[in-house]
Amino acid sequence: MVARATAVDAVGLEGRAAALATRSIKRDAKIWGLELAIRCMDLTTLEGTDTTGKIVAMCAKAVRPDPMRPDVPSVAAVCLYPQLVPVAVEQLRGTGVAVASVAGGFPSGLGPLDARLQEIRDVAAAGADEVDIVLNRSLFLGGRYAEAFEELVAAREAAVSTRLKVILETGELGSYDRVRQASMLSMAAGADFIKTSTGKIGVNATLPTALCMMEAARDFHDQAGRKVGIKVAGGVRRAKQSLQYLVLVHETLGPDWMTPERFRIGASSLLNDVLMQLEKERTGHYSGPDYFTID
Repeated sequence: MVARATAVDAVGLEGRAAALATRSIKRDAKIWGLELAIRCMDLTTLEGTDTTGKIVAMCAKAVRPDPMRPDVPSVAAVCLYPQLVPVAVEQLRGTGVAVASVAGGFPSGLGPLDARLQEIRDVAAAGADEVDIVLNRSLFLGGRYAEAFEELVAAREAAVSTRLKVILETGELGSYDRVRQASMLSMAAGADFIKTSTGKIGVNATLPTALCMMEAARDFHDQAGRKVGIKVAGGVRRAKQSLQYLVLVHETLGPDWMTPERFRIGASSLLNDVLMQLEKERTGHYSGPDYFTID
């Protein structure tokens, strides 16, 4: 499947991404888009200093992002390390907000395969709704595509019914051709979502890279008949960026992907800016700097 992946016209891809990013959006559509950005958000903390108290506070914010406005929707999920999954499961039970955990040797995606698969089984057994794993780039970039594919198939089986997101770490793949190949390989192996980045390296989600993945997902759906979601992560900090990604989704994949079931934004600091811009669009002015909680 990697050999059959069509080559990417890099100049054309970057041109389409740049043109779509400048698309003007009217006020009502912007409010709708900002609310959708919240509903599609994976509120994330992946720090060595994460504590039970921090997770409890994050879960509260995930359910009620703006305590003064109950009409502001909850985010899609919280994303955290495996050992904190039970805390989030307890806090979010019955709220509709999913618990997502990284696993499988995050963020490198390396280490003994048995241990990585067991970690996926463990987070699923602990109650995680979603698991974010990393493509083995050592195998993929070394041309050992069959082994990389088989690892992902094994991860799919280990996750059982838990939603599986495969992180491509696009900043390390080197070209749009590689991004498209990795996308096709992951989708064929059973990924429910393909995700741009871990957020742990210098180059994270970009509009052209996300567009490349969306076009791969569109073509995969045309060929295989299965809809695979897209998650952008790393460096998405401003509401304007979230709207640009939503325009890309709409123009490339269509309305069926404009839902938390098929599009996500992984972010730790984006939510407050979206809330501020939403308040600005609704009232005509920004709230004071102390209106929103500090992440």
